[in-house]
Amino acid sequence: NLSLVRKSSLRYGENPHQRAALYQPWFSPSAGLISARQHQGKELSFNNYLDLESAWNLTSEFEEPFCAIIKHTNPCGAALGSGSSEAYEKALACDPVSAFGSIVAFNREVDGETAELMRSLFIEAVIAPGFHGDALEIFAKKKNLRVMDMGEQALQPDPAGKWFDFKKIAGGFLVQDRDLYYMKSEELKTVTQRAPTDQEKKDLLFAWEICKHVKSNAIVYVRGGQTLGVGAGQMSRVDSVRLAVQKAQLSLENCVLASDAFFPFRDAIDEAASTGVKAIIQPGGSIRDEEAIEAANEHEMTMVFTGIRHFRH
Repeated sequence: NLSLVRKSSLRYGENPHQRAALYQPWFSPSAGLISARQHQGKELSFNNYLDLESAWNLTSEFEEPFCAIIKHTNPCGAALGSGSSEAYEKALACDPVSAFGSIVAFNREVDGETAELMRSLFIEAVIAPGFHGDALEIFAKKKNLRVMDMGEQALQPDPAGKWFDFKKIAGGFLVQDRDLYYMKSEELKTVTQRAPTDQEKKDLLFAWEICKHVKSNAIVYVRGGQTLGVGAGQMSRVDSVRLAVQKAQLSLENCVLASDAFFPFRDAIDEAASTGVKAIIQPGGSIRDEEAIEAANEHEMTMVFTGIRHFRH
């Protein structure tokens, strides 16, 4: 039985003409985003909750200092760094235009230096495990900014990991396990003549984790622990490849590419090679896998198969 208690009413749903409210299970203590402490800012909207959830789920994938910038539940920039400030600057560099009106997430406490860097960008909300006092002072100057503190629970095992993922359809629900699969380096299968270098393998795994959180069809370009271009939600995979290139603000030379599902044709491989991609990670499993592998070999690229896919609808 699914029994819910209304926690709060919301101003409206995805659009102003839709009613909305926030509910929580009556039988379980609050955990996750619903129990985050809001330091300041306007009340959270329906869309804020969706974006914050996407942002926190992605950010929680990484142990190194990491920043994700989310727009309409998709990352428009994500990066690792020596600290939160460097991670933010690298994430923002991916697509600073799309970052306007975004959600910014960190897996480290936000300090004053990082908050100062964020002053020039209009964002809807920032979420992190905590905030230094000087960061809160800086954010206080932006009264409408929602500052969400995940607190001590951010360092504990995710209790929501035991929960199912629910999606509503007319007359019922679809229920599935949450996609919590974490790919390990030793699970990758090299299928081309050239094997990935250590740096390429590290970037491929990083790109793969980002790709898991992008709406299908998903393509992600990465170099040095930094997203360079993100192609999300296209009906054709090759269009996602092209869109990611169009969105890119930085050079794509010697980068890697992640695809959330297999390539049905070699056209996307050829397109990627023309932009500077040197390594590709994808699930494999197409009846035309050999064509994709042949194309990668022709371009002297390396390609690894994961054996699993990460569709996100």
